[in-house]
Amino acid sequence: MDRAGMAELLRHRRESLQPEDVGLERGARRRRAPGLRREEAAALCRMSADYLSRLEQQRGPHPSERMLSAIATGLRMSVDERDRLFVLGGYAPPPPGAGRGHVDVGLGTVFDRLHDLPAQIVTGLGETIGQTPLAAALLDDQLPHRGPARSYTYRWFTRPETRARVAVEDHALVGRALAAVLRRSAAATGAGSDAEALARHLATESAEFSALWSEATPRLPGTRRLRVEHPVVGRVEVRCQPLVDAALDHYLLVYTATPGSESAARLRALAPPAAS
Repeated sequence: MDRAGMAELLRHRRESLQPEDVGLERGARRRRAPGLRREEAAALCRMSADYLSRLEQQRGPHPSERMLSAIATGLRMSVDERDRLFVLGGYAPPPPGAGRGHVDVGLGTVFDRLHDLPAQIVTGLGETIGQTPLAAALLDDQLPHRGPARSYTYRWFTRPETRARVAVEDHALVGRALAAVLRRSAAATGAGSDAEALARHLATESAEFSALWSEATPRLPGTRRLRVEHPVVGRVEVRCQPLVDAALDHYLLVYTATPGSESAARLRALAPPAAS
């Protein structure tokens, strides 16, 4: 492990980022140093400020690969920077199609500008790896799930309660879109991939999925209407606009309601105080 090189890279990324770059308020208190405060950067990386401080001072523990992935995502590193971080940590960089949790800096920058809209980043496996507060309020918090249930695609076809927030008349469209995205991921990553394994698993558990998987020409979803059945504000009709990062198999999904509509008013009612 190259502690000096890692410390330099971490300080450089933290000092290069501004609060507004990652969807944070600058605040009234004057900043004495450039970039993010350690507390802000640590929160983005889902670690303690003390842990980050020790890494920057070359006296921290040896981070695991999972921790390095969290740091790379939190500090908005490019794929090249992430790979360098892994090498400095004494690990081989994740092969293409692995490291699904790492969002490249381009897509991540767009996502960070969407803090006042429902938006989320999902992988081809259906794993949510980024979600704005308004998306969590509208669609439910997708981040706490673990194991196979991390995949919304898995939950959709195996857990009926997952469909509760989607209008019944949209179930067929959503199922077809999820199967098409998983098929694209399996084709891109090849035999033995996580996508192929998930598809095999689902085919044994869900006749609906098995039938969709057999379709000759599944269509990848474009902009589509989605009717959300929210337990507090009622039905919210939104349009889902995807932005695709094909190299990393990531999809940025942005949900918007027609301005002036009842759905737009209901969406505003869901906005957390920080997003108002």
